Amino acid sequence: MTADENVAIMQRGYAAFNSGDMNTLVELFDERAVWHLPGRSRFARDYQSRDATLAYFGQLAQETGGTFRAELQHLLADDEDRVIGIQRSTGQRDGKRLDVGDCIVFELKDGRITDGREHFHDLYAWDEFWA
Repeated sequence: MTADENVAIMQRGYAAFNSGDMNTLVELFDERAVWHLPGRSRFARDYQSRDATLAYFGQLAQETGGTFRAELQHLLADDEDRVIGIQRSTGQRDGKRLDVGDCIVFELKDGRITDGREHFHDLYAWDEFWA
């Protein structure tokens, strides 16, 4: 896949994530995909499959009453099947408001996401939101 094709795939992925379109997310994630989430929150770990990753995404929506959003600001791609999504993660939960910048380094193979690695500008704010 070209860099432009991978960017288009990730644009679809962000739109599907923010609208709760699980069918598209299932289509875009390889079944053996791994998702890496840093920090000390109860969600911090490596999710070792598409199903585990999508279950984590579902928990974000459930815990925030559907307010969690990954507000895409920019996508950067290379010719080695990597795309970086620069975003703001926002949501509300238990009287708290999340608004933290982060980026995700995605790896794709044959048009499907095989790996996602999150990097937060303020990991402490992320962890505190979920405490």
